[in-house]
Amino acid sequence: MGRMLAYRRMKRLLATALMCLAAPVVEGEDALAVQVTLAPGKMHEECARLEKNEKRKFHWKATAPVDFNIHYHEGAEVFYPIKREGMRGDGGTFTAKVTQDYCWMWTAKNAQAVVTGKIEP
Repeated sequence: MGRMLAYRRMKRLLATALMCLAAPVVEGEDALAVQVTLAPGKMHEECARLEKNEKRKFHWKATAPVDFNIHYHEGAEVFYPIKREGMRGDGGTFTAKVTQDYCWMWTAKNAQAVVTGKIEP
């Protein structure tokens, strides 16, 4: 009888584990996932509309150095609240100073780079 109880518990545990593995990963509605391969000299950007004082957490990593910036356009002019060169990763919380369409942009330096990360609400 003890073996039957242990068997039932193991079956329940296995069924629970399989249900957890099959459950979809739910992210925030406004989350942007980044996963891109950049050839040398090529760029990729992810953009989102942010209201003044709205925040976005972000983090990313790259397999080779990339130039990274967060920017927005006003007419022909481009503004860079964040601009970094030769980075293999970065992250933090970005706060919009004005309402705009902001873009997170990566540009491969001299080598192919794979960039992965997330921009979250």
